[in-house]
Amino acid sequence: MPDDILVIARNIPALEAMCAEISREEGRVDLVINPDKTKYMRFSASPSRRSLKGAAINGVTYEGVAEFIYLGTLISNDNSVEKEIQRRILTGNGTYFAAISLFKSRFLSRASKIILYKTPI
Repeated sequence: MPDDILVIARNIPALEAMCAEISREEGRVDLVINPDKTKYMRFSASPSRRSLKGAAINGVTYEGVAEFIYLGTLISNDNSVEKEIQRRILTGNGTYFAAISLFKSRFLSRASKIILYKTPI
């Protein structure tokens, strides 16, 4: 069973309707949504409309966030990919330098080192 569930709606009334449907179905399948771990993000081209204040939906207040990682990808409320690219570069560099001792090892052939280098970790 997945830990993360992404719900996307065009506006707050549509989100409220979806949350009401989810809460009806969660009782049917013994699913409990933890409001403390549930967050929301508001996307907009205008910075003033990307508020981080809490949203009350069906009597529960959810915390607003500016960015989160979903399925390994950083999603931000300004739809910029620069932060995600920078995060991936830093992760790749960290992985490379963590395995640097393997690349310097005399016990591995050059072909093995090339295969290791080209393998996405």
